[in-house]
Amino acid sequence: MSKSIMLQGTGSDVGKTILVAGLCRLASNRGLSVRPFKPQNMSNNAAVAADGGEMGRAQWLQALACRVPPSVHMNPVLLKPQSETGSQIVVQGKVTGQARGRDYQALKPGLMAAVMESYETMRAGVDLVIVEGAGSPAEINLRAGDIANMGFATRAGVPVVLVGDIDRGGVIASLVGTHTILPEEDRRMISGYIINKFRGDVTLFDDGISAIGGFTGWPCFGVVPWLKAARLLPAEDSVALEKLSRPAGRGVVVAVPVLSRIANFDDLDPLMAEPNVEVVFVQPGTRFPEDAALIVLPGSKSTIADLIDLRAQGWDRDIERHRQRGGRIIGLCGGYQMLGRVVRDPLGIEGSNHEVAGLGFLDVETDMAPEKTVRNTVARSLEFDADLTGYEIHLGVTTGPDCVRPAVSVDGRAEGAISADGRVTGTYLHGLFDSDSYRAHLLSSLGVEASGANFRQGVEDALDAIAADLERTLSREWLDALMG
Repeated sequence: MSKSIMLQGTGSDVGKTILVAGLCRLASNRGLSVRPFKPQNMSNNAAVAADGGEMGRAQWLQALACRVPPSVHMNPVLLKPQSETGSQIVVQGKVTGQARGRDYQALKPGLMAAVMESYETMRAGVDLVIVEGAGSPAEINLRAGDIANMGFATRAGVPVVLVGDIDRGGVIASLVGTHTILPEEDRRMISGYIINKFRGDVTLFDDGISAIGGFTGWPCFGVVPWLKAARLLPAEDSVALEKLSRPAGRGVVVAVPVLSRIANFDDLDPLMAEPNVEVVFVQPGTRFPEDAALIVLPGSKSTIADLIDLRAQGWDRDIERHRQRGGRIIGLCGGYQMLGRVVRDPLGIEGSNHEVAGLGFLDVETDMAPEKTVRNTVARSLEFDADLTGYEIHLGVTTGPDCVRPAVSVDGRAEGAISADGRVTGTYLHGLFDSDSYRAHLLSSLGVEASGANFRQGVEDALDAIAADLERTLSREWLDALMG
């Protein structure tokens, strides 16, 4: 029988995703067959699994860490927020509907069967399954019908390790408070804890470990430092974008609006890794930098709603001025749809707004349709004659005169559009900038030289570096008991 361990956090964004990825790579490096698993994920950063269907981008990364193909069973329930109160529900890779937050609470118990089926699929014939929780088990108001944290752990009999983020402060109180408010059945599942994102001399926290042990009786399995290599890995949640400030004078400026329902923003990671590129994520209430050479309109879970918000921010005028200055614009997926003349949604798939004028930088129009395109693709940039590997996840069909100048060839099929002057490009392909060749040609057209680095190899190297850091800082006794 395979072993399983579950990492749960004292709150959101404590670093569970990266720790699970690092432990998966560490186990793989030790020669174990290992799989990641996250019962429920809420994110608009999605990937296309090798077995078809959508899954969380974070579990795609963790599969990469395990050196195995990504599967929808690694993330059986994916919630993709469409509004402040409602989400699209994806079960084992397929869209099953949508629900507002309160309605979803009533649906959760019925999803446990799919969660357990996927968990059993993942643990069949492997040595180790490393499970990631969502949010925090201390959210006892959501405990009834829970499938993401202790509801799953108690049902599957999986021991839990709590992760506390010391960088945000209050880590002792968060761990002790979690112990205090958990019911005894849940508290028994916790085998220990990990302190994450520590900066400085770890011995300064020795008294903190003693205090936590005194209150809870839990052992500490290690104090993990701030993992520098984690910056090379995709962030799971858009909350990470709120923490990014504009770097000073790194090179050519690429501006990206932080849309309310921004999706798959890890498309920008390869550009962020370039030393001669300064990616500026434009926050609501701020203006686009006037020195931007390129604007990238990213993906969106709700194109029409984000297009309306974009205009409310006055960003349409910023983008128009950028265009008049001769700047480049690239639209990805939902961003591509925004660049056209109009977006229509006659069936109300995205909401109550059935039609909205686009930005008009491409002579195309989009009609939303209920059939969703979800596929991995092999493509080629027709603009730069560069090989591409990516994926498509989108609703809608885009047509128009500018499509006679397609941006890419996807499996031999023309896709996307380029304006007559070649300054505006739109495509449904995610992963465009992952191509080292495409990125080099694009940056050259903007007047700077690419680093020449292999981006995908950089991700692999980062996973190995994180695994090595965990091997060095986590309890050897605990690791050996877990991994042999």
